[in-house]
Amino acid sequence: MLKLERTIFKDECKVTSRQYGEPSFTTGITTKRPRNDGGNKVTVVLGAQWGDEGKGKVVDLWRPRQIMSAGGGNNTVVVDAKEYDFHLLPSGIINPKSISLIGNGVVIHLPGLFEECEKNEKVIIIIIHFICNCSTFHQVVDGLQETERQAQEGKNIGTTKKGIGPAYSSKASRTGLRVCDLLGDFKDFSTKFKNLVHQYQTMYPSLVVDEEGQLKKLTEYAERLRPMVRDGVYYMYEALHGAPKNILVEGANAALLDIDFGTYPFVTSSNCTVGGACTGLGIPPLNVGDVFGVSKAYTTRVGIGAFPTEQLNVRGSWCAICSRVTNRDMFCKLDLVIVRYAHMINGFTAIALTKLDILDVLDEIKVGVAYKLNGKRIPHFPANMDVLQKVEVEYETFPGWKADTSAARKWSDLPAKAQNYIRFIENDIGVPIKWVGVGKSRECMIQMF
Repeated sequence: MLKLERTIFKDECKVTSRQYGEPSFTTGITTKRPRNDGGNKVTVVLGAQWGDEGKGKVVDLWRPRQIMSAGGGNNTVVVDAKEYDFHLLPSGIINPKSISLIGNGVVIHLPGLFEECEKNEKVIIIIIHFICNCSTFHQVVDGLQETERQAQEGKNIGTTKKGIGPAYSSKASRTGLRVCDLLGDFKDFSTKFKNLVHQYQTMYPSLVVDEEGQLKKLTEYAERLRPMVRDGVYYMYEALHGAPKNILVEGANAALLDIDFGTYPFVTSSNCTVGGACTGLGIPPLNVGDVFGVSKAYTTRVGIGAFPTEQLNVRGSWCAICSRVTNRDMFCKLDLVIVRYAHMINGFTAIALTKLDILDVLDEIKVGVAYKLNGKRIPHFPANMDVLQKVEVEYETFPGWKADTSAARKWSDLPAKAQNYIRFIENDIGVPIKWVGVGKSRECMIQMF
């Protein structure tokens, strides 16, 4: 037992004990005092809209020594004309000097993880010890749930059907399968696996799972995974309080897809705002430094859900832009209301404004600056999606620059009208714009300061 000696001096309470670093009397193990010197700060990169903002490029630009994922998500980075696609791996893994880490906030489909590692020729990946393991049957359940929603409500959520929602549901109901379980007693893990399968089969009688086949595969995955796993809390503490280094946290998805603050229920199943960096990696708020928001120069939304500035029945010059927006069928004018809302939640210290070149062909550009309900401006972003469906958007209109910006590499290279557009966005949000993106590749980022 640790002996404490307490002396009372009026209002003071002085506590003394053996020095940390001395062997414990009960274990003989040298203990280490948790330092309270602040330690290294982490930079957090987050999406400020509904995703597809180009976060991976900002991460690549920063080129940290350590890069961490607090949640799952898709990113594409183009380096030397080669395109890298990421779903589970942090996009910074293409930097050979970085150590990449997937946090406990990510749910993982192990076959997909190994496939992605091989496809992207990964350098090193360290996986935190408490990841919720997304097994193949979660994907089947995801599809069944979408089919059921369509049958009952006439609409679905529009999930990727990759099993993410069901895996987080298992985690929240305390029946989830964790990596530390997989690497522990496999007999116990097998029991937990079968119990979880039976739980879902009770809810979905049509669910068929090859339990023994999946368990056999999981034994193989366990051995491949074992050398990649570290204890998360200890690893993070050592990283934060070790030698000075650049540490970057890459958030998944974006603010408007956050399970708590997004356009619920058309959201993801995790916290992809700044709090998710703390809970998804075990980082104390004290160690969060810069928070960079990433926003496209316009707004898109893929899937289902309220979308106030959606451009419906596209006509005129907007037609020319459709083919430039990665084959998305929902293209719209920039919605600054949602970016300001994202800033309220995350406290952005700077913004990366991406994909400005997409707007090069437009004669005029409209920007949504406020929402009206029954003819009156509302001062906040509506939490109720029925209300959001009814809002009227108030716009500011800007002349297009009608010039190719893709070759711009510094601020002075941009047309004056593009500069005016950027400065308006910056002033409206109240956050400085640090980068402007004008193309896919690494070189197409203009750094402002």
